[in-house]
Amino acid sequence: MENLLIFVVSFLIPLLKAVVKLVCLLVAIAFYTLAERKVMAAFQRRVGPNVVGIVGLLQPLADGVKLAAKEFVIPSHSNSRIFIGAAMAILMLALVG
Repeated sequence: MENLLIFVVSFLIPLLKAVVKLVCLLVAIAFYTLAERKVMAAFQRRVGPNVVGIVGLLQPLADGVKLAAKEFVIPSHSNSRIFIGAAMAILMLALVG
């Protein structure tokens, strides 16, 4: 029983650390994108993303909800296993590299 507990703890702690790092990275990327939009808006002398929340701070959250709500389309004349598997393989390779 102790060996199983040690195995589970030694497996879960690095996994939890990786998930926390990934979430922090995604949040940082979202806010860097917001900063980029604001800088581009300033260069073009127009109003940037400032509609959602206070000075646009909720814009990355709105973008994430919009992306998650998009329809997942699989072409009708394709092999769905290969279509989904290739996307998952590319994502895993990108995260590992």
